[in-house]
Amino acid sequence: MRSLSTVRFFITGAAGFIGSNLVHQILGVLPDAKVLSYDALTYAGKLENLEGALDNPNHEFIQGDIGDPGLVHAALEHFRPDVIIHLAAETHVDRSIAAAQPFIQTNIVGQTNLLMAAQDYFEKRMKDRSEIFHFIHISTDEVFGALGADDQKFSESTPYDPRSPYSASKAASDHLVRAWQHTYELPAIILNCSNNYGPRQYPEKLIPVVITKALSKQDIPVYGQGQNIRDWIHVDDYGRAILCAAEKGVAGQSYCIGGGNEWRNIDLVRFICKTLDELHPRKDGESYEEQIQFVTDRPGHDFRYAINSAKAREELDWQPRISFEQGLQETIKWYLERH
Repeated sequence: MRSLSTVRFFITGAAGFIGSNLVHQILGVLPDAKVLSYDALTYAGKLENLEGALDNPNHEFIQGDIGDPGLVHAALEHFRPDVIIHLAAETHVDRSIAAAQPFIQTNIVGQTNLLMAAQDYFEKRMKDRSEIFHFIHISTDEVFGALGADDQKFSESTPYDPRSPYSASKAASDHLVRAWQHTYELPAIILNCSNNYGPRQYPEKLIPVVITKALSKQDIPVYGQGQNIRDWIHVDDYGRAILCAAEKGVAGQSYCIGGGNEWRNIDLVRFICKTLDELHPRKDGESYEEQIQFVTDRPGHDFRYAINSAKAREELDWQPRISFEQGLQETIKWYLERH
């Protein structure tokens, strides 16, 4: 087991949703750790997400693309990290269906550039400290395809069966990480996680879309009849899982991280509407549920995701702490404060 108290973390995609929450978490719980945030600041990555961290003496920010090999090499040599946490990715399924090329460019080509830079840095600087150094790759449960029966769950042994350009690009990136670990002995760990929610999420994913549409008096779109099921985890619980992997994870292993909160989309949307009814009632006295509109389902919409986190619970000594109802209420309040 490694101590994280003085670890130097290099985090790609650090101004995005999960990345920025992780940065704040590390600086809060590990006051002697150092963090370098690396982000291209595309549409979903915003410096304002790092507000409060930018002036922290233990934090540094570099604007850059993982597809720029020279800049990645220079950043690694400058910062000399002990742990690389790779979050930078194109992540939205709908966007991948509309235009797949950015997903191929970032999630596969950019990923390859980062792996080559990490391998070069590891060989030059960290090979004699391999018990400390880790490359932690953040992936998704979507690489496994779709589940049917209620008692089925994804695990580390589930075959890959990606169904969208997004999930196919993430599956490719997972395979690249495994190839680098096997061929070059890069100490890499893969985390496949369920749907994250919480503050600072760009409003294109389901939960912030519902909240922002409701508050803006717009239709709340629900695909099909809203029967699709997702497993949800609070971003802070996931952040703890990432840190547990950095501390206790074994190179060459993958870990499935899930919140154990399976909800049908329509039930989740209605729960958000009812919570908004209580916290921020409409002026006309009607429920926000009146704004729900069922729309044509997206192509290839996977029916159900669910994760078996037994390996992470046992080997990483991790488990989620935040109840979905509590975490969702706090998330809604966060958006209300900024509305």
